[in-house]
Amino acid sequence: MRHRVRKHLKFSNKSFQHRQSMERNLLTSFFLHKSIKTTEKKAKLISPMIDKLINIVNTKDEMNAIRAVMAVLFTKEASRELFNNVAPQYKGEKTSGFTRTTAIKQRDWDNAKIVLIELV
Repeated sequence: MRHRVRKHLKFSNKSFQHRQSMERNLLTSFFLHKSIKTTEKKAKLISPMIDKLINIVNTKDEMNAIRAVMAVLFTKEASRELFNNVAPQYKGEKTSGFTRTTAIKQRDWDNAKIVLIELV
């Protein structure tokens, strides 16, 4: 029995540390640039995490929110962007659905679907 593995995403042959590092890299890049191009699977992986981080910033007090966000994001610039520009836009409106994925093309060598994930 495999615990703590998101079975619906199945990044095969990747260890837990690799998956976690990949998630953190994608989230850091997303909050720095406000949109990224990636595969559909990876976009589905980080979309709920983006919602959680925005909700953490909007609901918790500032010090606990900083600690929680810095445990996930790699750089201070990304967390600063989240606190100052991204999260205040969604204060009090809703608790999910902050991202939109738009299909762009199929990748040439493996035919994976490339999508653009961005803030709504």
